[in-house]
Amino acid sequence: MQYNDDSRLDTSSVSDSRSGGIGRGGLAVGGGGLGLVGVIIFVVISLVNGGKTGSGAADVLSQLNQGTGAAATADNAQLAEECKTGADANAKFDCAIVADIDSIQSYWTEQLPKLGAQYAPVNTVWFSGQANTGCGSASSAAGPFYCPADKLVYIDLSFYDDLKSQFGATGGLFVDAYVLAHEYGHHVQDLLGTEAKVRQGETGPTSGSVRLELQADCYAGVWANHASTVPDSSGKPLISDITQEDFANALDTAGRIGDDYIQTQIAHQTFDPGTETHGTAVQRQRWLTTGYQSGDPTRCDTFGAATL
Repeated sequence: MQYNDDSRLDTSSVSDSRSGGIGRGGLAVGGGGLGLVGVIIFVVISLVNGGKTGSGAADVLSQLNQGTGAAATADNAQLAEECKTGADANAKFDCAIVADIDSIQSYWTEQLPKLGAQYAPVNTVWFSGQANTGCGSASSAAGPFYCPADKLVYIDLSFYDDLKSQFGATGGLFVDAYVLAHEYGHHVQDLLGTEAKVRQGETGPTSGSVRLELQADCYAGVWANHASTVPDSSGKPLISDITQEDFANALDTAGRIGDDYIQTQIAHQTFDPGTETHGTAVQRQRWLTTGYQSGDPTRCDTFGAATL
């Protein structure tokens, strides 16, 4: 994936709080489901309980949903100085993430009114280790997530290294963008009222939680379909090229964060469909592909789909 050298970057959608952010309270849960490590915790405890999703697993879910807070103080001065153009995005990792966020939000600003809602831009909070959020205390171990309570996306950028070192993903710039586009897909669901209709803690292969996550994957694919034409503030596309290899790497990542892969390859347990919260590897890949090939968010109706 490449960025247009002369496109303009806007760092105002990032709150860089990596110098601090120690929080208190329960671990944060957002984006319609748990972060990757949260999924593993839930899976392991439920399997220890004989596959039941009550008892200890329910206690964990309850604890994960406690707490309130606010984002740590951000300082974007250095980021704004370093990340001004697409050339900076091609040269520096942080600036590439800024470009991704700009592109994703620019797309939904134009697209969402066609779905019956106005898009409200939100920030992505970059933190290191732990940070206060409106959904509780966020640990980097929970993975990136969207918090409906304060309408912010949270990510410890070291997560991208974890995808490669712990999950065996190939990684790459487009994979990084896919992760963010998925979380902003949850913001879109929040604005459309979809997220509010899903019962917290619901699990299983046809649960609202799974449908929510698969739809966010589909929304990420829809953005990717249009990414090379989404403009910056001056009307120039931010992203110049997404290759088939880029998309193949994103598909590989989607498969590695499926519930079945996490249970069998990461938690080293037998796959239990009753504990699903995000969908299987095949399902995540299917819905990401649906969005990417169609470029149409109306094709992402996982809640109306008879087969996921």
